[in-house]
Amino acid sequence: MKNNYRKLKLSILLQTIFVTACTALVGLFLLVYVGGGFGDTFVDFLGYFAISEETATSLYWSLIGNNRPFFLIIGFLLLFSIFFYAALSRMVKYLDRVGEGIDNIISDSEEPVKLITELQPIEVRLNEIKASLKNQKSEALEGEKRKNDLVVFLAHDLKTPLTSIVAYLSMLETHPDMSLEERARYIHISLEKAMRLGELINEFFEITRYNLQDIILEPTSLDLSMMLEQLADELYGVLQEKNLTCEVDVEENLEVSADADKLARVFDNLLRNAIAYCDEATMIKIGAKEVEKDIQIIFENRGQPIPEEELETIFEKFYRGDGSRSSTTGGAGLGLSIAMEIVQLHKGKIEAKSNGDITQFIVTLPKICEEKK
Repeated sequence: MKNNYRKLKLSILLQTIFVTACTALVGLFLLVYVGGGFGDTFVDFLGYFAISEETATSLYWSLIGNNRPFFLIIGFLLLFSIFFYAALSRMVKYLDRVGEGIDNIISDSEEPVKLITELQPIEVRLNEIKASLKNQKSEALEGEKRKNDLVVFLAHDLKTPLTSIVAYLSMLETHPDMSLEERARYIHISLEKAMRLGELINEFFEITRYNLQDIILEPTSLDLSMMLEQLADELYGVLQEKNLTCEVDVEENLEVSADADKLARVFDNLLRNAIAYCDEATMIKIGAKEVEKDIQIIFENRGQPIPEEELETIFEKFYRGDGSRSSTTGGAGLGLSIAMEIVQLHKGKIEAKSNGDITQFIVTLPKICEEKK
């Protein structure tokens, strides 16, 4: 970066040489003048006040002639200060230009920052800062828009099951002679809708927790095979609702140092996501294997492919693609975002791949996880 200021340094060097040269030339002129005819001029000047030539000459030598080096030094310093001050006025213009560039950034002008040639490196840097701030502002606005959209989506999602619950309960109340079979069916539907309503309410609490809590890891040694098989067993009922099967294929003695609760949350989110977006009567595959010094866990399902442009954005906070807005699969758009944050705290990474009808979420974790300080 220092080499980028070569033109600026050359400009300052040339101005300094110019100041020094001007000082030397003017000083040389004064030196000749002081050492030459200045004494006679001084004597003639005092003669106007009726002072004798002898007395005037004596005063000249006592006051000036014998102290000439002192006056020469003072004169050179004064000359250098005057010329250097004039040069500094030009140098200060560089700061004025930089200030104008900063004002350009603050004013959020659409015009790029323009500086003189000597300040081109600063111009490039200021334009980079301007572009970065613009991107951050755009991302913040986009995030706020997504959050507002999320509120609208969830409000609609809350209204749908609540309306159904009220309708079915009203029918049960107004038709006491309803058959037991029909009554049981209405009660079952109302229960399902109430459970869905509870899930959506939990989504709202999830948003609050996500914004307020700091995730701190407490790593321990984990048996991945046991954890993943237990996870599949816990969601057996959810799998059965869509007539799904789950296959767990994990290498033996596969252990990783990680926070058990946090990692379980990651895997739970990924498996629930696979269940929500897979085709009915298909198989979800969960695999884990050792890859060099890391452990790789893969969640695979068959269903509608994820567009390529969404493979990165699905991990963003509050993201919900168009296909996820239904009351059955719509959520707060936080599951994958939280999963990514937890994985990154474990010094790992998470990525999504979608090829045809097969979608994979791949989590890569180091075997050893250091607790975050």
